[in-house]
Amino acid sequence: MHAEHLFRQAFERLKSDSPQILNKGSSVSQNNIAREAGCDPSALRKQRYPALIAEIQVWIEGQGNGVKHSKNQRLNKQRLRNRTLAERLKDTKQTCAIALSMLADADAKILELTMEIERLQTRTLPDNVKPFKSKDR
Repeated sequence: MHAEHLFRQAFERLKSDSPQILNKGSSVSQNNIAREAGCDPSALRKQRYPALIAEIQVWIEGQGNGVKHSKNQRLNKQRLRNRTLAERLKDTKQTCAIALSMLADADAKILELTMEIERLQTRTLPDNVKPFKSKDR
């Protein structure tokens, strides 16, 4: 098979980072292998070349940690991280605002109850009500 031979050669060139058609540093993918072989990306199909596609996929999976990402891919990842950080910051600010609001409500309730206690303590008891005798007395 002449086409399969071209695809295999293109695969080897991309693995060794010495492409003839694509830019140096291009990632190894099925589409890039087809382009490096001088073909349309749709020409390299699993139905036509199942063994070659399996080899390519195994090699790509094995290179997972060492994959070189393009500048755009790195920028997109950075934007995603920044967006995630921005969302987390927004959520944290919102949580802080809610906590401060709850704290202000609690302070107001404490003040209200403290004033009620003081009012009740200064109030004189009616004649028919006698205070409890504490054990301390």
